[in-house]
Amino acid sequence: MKKLIYVFAISALVFQACNGGNKDAKESADSLNVAKDSSTNAVATGGIAVDEADAKFTTQAAVGGMAEVELGKLALEKSSNPQVKEFATMMVKDHGMANTELMAIAKQKNITLPSTVDDEHKKKMDDLSKKSGADFDKAYVDAMVSGHKSTLKLMEDELRDAKDADLKAFATKTAPIVQSHLVMINKINDSMK
Repeated sequence: MKKLIYVFAISALVFQACNGGNKDAKESADSLNVAKDSSTNAVATGGIAVDEADAKFTTQAAVGGMAEVELGKLALEKSSNPQVKEFATMMVKDHGMANTELMAIAKQKNITLPSTVDDEHKKKMDDLSKKSGADFDKAYVDAMVSGHKSTLKLMEDELRDAKDADLKAFATKTAPIVQSHLVMINKINDSMK
């Protein structure tokens, strides 16, 4: 009987992973984490070592971090503005390091992370890739201001609400970096007006 339950649980997870329908990478990862978190599936999935809110924070932070790196790489290719290029270089470096740290925590906690950015960030990348020159720079800077405001709020919420000490420590370490990025990108934005 246990073996049958195990086979059924694995089959359900495989079906869910392969037949995600219209879910983007973040939604699929969140769904897998909810399935892992279910006490009835813990034996089959290995369970996760954090509560659902901390798992969602992790997937959201991972998507945002991946997007910052990819958008930074795009800016390095398309921008001719030295300030934008300097900022983009910092995005690739800083968010790349944060992504690596977050992946290690997720692995330790058995949290499934998305392998790509979500649909919202894909659309933003696609829109930006069609722009050039000053239009690109302005759109990239606007995206960075908006993205860093959202990311800072995400980190501050996790600082306040985290139940997992490692994720709280990650947010504690990352929030000031995101804040400094926001200050810098606001200065760049002001200089472009």
